Amino acid sequence: MKMKNIQVYIRSLADLLELSVHDFANRAEYQAYKKNKIYQYRDELISKFLHVPISQLQYAIAEQGKPYLLDHPLQFNHSHSQDDYALALSLNVQDLGVDVESLDRKIRFEALAQHAFHPQEYQCWKALGEDINYWFKVWTTKEALLKAHGMGIRLDLNTLNTQMHPTHDNGQIIDERLGVFAYQCFDLGHAMLSVAWRSGMGCGQFILPNIQIINMNT
Repeated sequence: MKMKNIQVYIRSLADLLELSVHDFANRAEYQAYKKNKIYQYRDELISKFLHVPISQLQYAIAEQGKPYLLDHPLQFNHSHSQDDYALALSLNVQDLGVDVESLDRKIRFEALAQHAFHPQEYQCWKALGEDINYWFKVWTTKEALLKAHGMGIRLDLNTLNTQMHPTHDNGQIIDERLGVFAYQCFDLGHAMLSVAWRSGMGCGQFILPNIQIINMNT
């Protein structure tokens, strides 16, 4: 069986953005500038990955709102936190999703856990002494999974059980609404990154793809 591959490009927003919020008249103008720079950078990376000019990249939107490339099977998904940008690319996995979150993000952990965690996830988090890394693994995996499927956050998050292991960083999720997905979490030191993709059913096991994290900071 041919090994499947996923490449994840990581770059800090401070490195990517030439201007700051202080260079704009208001926050709305800055957010528009940031969004434009992020999408430009996404197109640059995809163009280099496919060895085609940016002008040849044609996007469409799936019924549930997930963008895809016309006339090319490349799977892609991107995410950004308050500090980082992440773009996941693959030519041989289906339904790819990624999420990145800064570990120092100011969050009401207990309130969000009660709202978004499945009871099993919540109990495990409590048993781990409210471990912050476990919290972020659950949160980013849920977001990556829903982005991979294309639903976004369109279901009650506390009904989705990642079955996140206390110490393992990968696993498989079987959900009758979404299907079968697998995931891998990466602790980047300052951030948590999770990648999810559609997975086939195996004999109680699944084979992880080769996931390459590429630091693009200059």
